[in-house]
Amino acid sequence: MERAEAMHRLQSLIGEDLVSVALRSGVTVWKGDRINKGWAGHAVERYLGLALNSSRSPDFGSWELKVVPLKIRGPESAVAVKETMAITMIDPDEVTSRTFRNSHLFMKLQRMIVVARVFESPAERRSICRQIAEFDLADRDLHDQIEADYNQVRKVIGASGFHALSGSMGVLVQPRTKGPGHGSTSRAFYARKQLVEKILGIVN
Repeated sequence: MERAEAMHRLQSLIGEDLVSVALRSGVTVWKGDRINKGWAGHAVERYLGLALNSSRSPDFGSWELKVVPLKIRGPESAVAVKETMAITMIDPDEVTSRTFRNSHLFMKLQRMIVVARVFESPAERRSICRQIAEFDLADRDLHDQIEADYNQVRKVIGASGFHALSGSMGVLVQPRTKGPGHGSTSRAFYARKQLVEKILGIVN
C-alpha cells in the first residue's frame, strides 16, 4: 500500500476507539493481567491489511508506521507526548559499518506515518485516535541533528563498545535498552519526546 492511500484510509480512524478496532481485528489487548504493549500498533497495521511481522525493514516497504500515546493534561486540555518512540533495534556491527544515510535508522525515519492516540489510563479500556501525521526528514536541522546523534552512537561503539551506550546520549534520538526486565542488554534507537512532538506538530 502506498503511503498516500494509507493516509487517506487512516483519516477515518480519527475519533475512533482503537481498543474497539483491535478487538474487531482479533488483536489481543490484554493477556491475562498483562497488557500486550504492541496492541495499538498491531490494531492499526491490521486495519491497513498488514500481517504481523518483526522485520527491521519499513513496515510497508517504502514507509514506516508508528503509533504513539498522548496525554491530555490540565483544565485547558493541553496535549503532550506520553513517552519516547521506539524506532529500530541497534546492531553494533551494522551501526559501525554504515553511514547514517545507509542505516536502518534513516530507512525507518525517511518516510513515516505516525498515528497518535489518547492514553486515558493503564487499564486501556478506551484509546481515541486523535491525529495522523507524515514525517519525511525533510527539515534540514532535524536531519542534521539526528545524523549527529547517530554518529555519536557510532563513535561510542567504536571507541568503548556497545555496552558503553547510554540513554543520556542524543539530542533527538537516544540509544536505550529494550526488552523485558532491567537486565536487558538489547538496545534500540528511540525518538525523544521533543522529536515526536515535532513530528506531530505539537507546540506546548
